[in-house]
Amino acid sequence: MPLEPPVPVDTRALFRPVTDGLVALLQALPPEAWERPTVAGRWVVRDVVAHLLDTTLRRLSFHRDGMAPPPPPAEIASERDFVGFINDLNAVWVRSARRLSPRVLTDLYERASGEAADWFESLPFDAPALFPVSWAGEHASAGWFDLGREFTEVWHHQQQIRMAVGAPSLTDPRHLAAVIDVAVRGLPHAFRDVAAERGQEIAIRVDGPSGGRWALCGDGSRWTLFRGEPPSPATRVRMTDETAWKLLFNALPETDAAAALEIEGRDDLARALLRARSVIV
Repeated sequence: MPLEPPVPVDTRALFRPVTDGLVALLQALPPEAWERPTVAGRWVVRDVVAHLLDTTLRRLSFHRDGMAPPPPPAEIASERDFVGFINDLNAVWVRSARRLSPRVLTDLYERASGEAADWFESLPFDAPALFPVSWAGEHASAGWFDLGREFTEVWHHQQQIRMAVGAPSLTDPRHLAAVIDVAVRGLPHAFRDVAAERGQEIAIRVDGPSGGRWALCGDGSRWTLFRGEPPSPATRVRMTDETAWKLLFNALPETDAAAALEIEGRDDLARALLRARSVIV
């Protein structure tokens, strides 16, 4: 399978079916299900829903309505500062939203997510980005990538909710395929501390209906992502599409990830993949 540069991922029409499916699920949940723990750290189901509402309202306010985001309370001088700022921002909203009933949260999210889907579907594919994708190490991103990052957030948080309440996953493999295709764009940044020897190649194979084939190729100074499967890589890594999203979205402990991945060749080149995350952590 020849190596080719990855192509942009169009997620504009995918928001609506995913959020509509989530709203239908939330409307049917019994009260006790809203307090079930999720893989999102200390957040229970109601907290994840509140977070999705928060990020959707922010997207509408800052992107659709053109409102300037309020400045951070302190200077952001490092990646750690930025992570701390985002985590505090999220935590403040989630704590406040514990005053809201499940019905109120659901009704608000139904309206906000519908308006967001309208907005995303109206955007031209080459529209500029609202924010750079920090987990890919970018200080400026293409608009499709910013929107794709937003879709990965919506998809993986709704999946956390489904896992917590024992609901089936969404059935359309295009949704997870888009999530994985966007998420792997962060792998060169995840491998930034791994020596990128010229000619070194790492093959990454994701099996399943939402899977694909990718390669990380070293040029002597950095890694570049390609689609396809190199014939003689130094390392081959194989996983399922289910493992891929759980790994990249912090839903799989590193010890469990190591057991879920099949690694051939240089094991040291695969270690950075076990720590790769396509979220702000």
